[in-house]
Amino acid sequence: MRINRDVIVAIALLIICALFINASFSIKEATFGQMSSALWPRIILAPLTILSFVYLVRSLLQSEPVREKRGGLSGWIGYYKNPIVCFFLFFIFLITMPYFGMLIGGILFVFAMLTYLGGYRPRDIVVHGTIAVAAVGIMWSIFTFGLGVILPSGEIIPYL
Repeated sequence: MRINRDVIVAIALLIICALFINASFSIKEATFGQMSSALWPRIILAPLTILSFVYLVRSLLQSEPVREKRGGLSGWIGYYKNPIVCFFLFFIFLITMPYFGMLIGGILFVFAMLTYLGGYRPRDIVVHGTIAVAAVGIMWSIFTFGLGVILPSGEIIPYL
């Protein structure tokens, strides 16, 4: 058993979860007959804590992989290529949000991420498009119609 980066990240996540769970007990209670305001944070924190604990156990049991190291800036960019591209795509999503709106922009963002990370074959592109439309469409519908949240609409199609 060796302490590696994953162990440190898992411990940090568990500490953050513990702090957030502790802070959830300081949330003001709602009046009688209403759902507690701390319920939703705790619903999110419970699986996050469990997954962080699983991450810790797996990282303790797993041996350190042998990595091929390349030096310099090109080696660093090559190693972190996927996160860099993902952050770039998210930045483009944020920049184009006023023009495309949440629905169209979200579908394009999810499609671009899935296509970049999952492959470019014709069958994969159809699957990525279906997942993007379904996932973003359902979330948009829940927030717009179910929760009454006004999401950003774009200039292309003003009401979407």
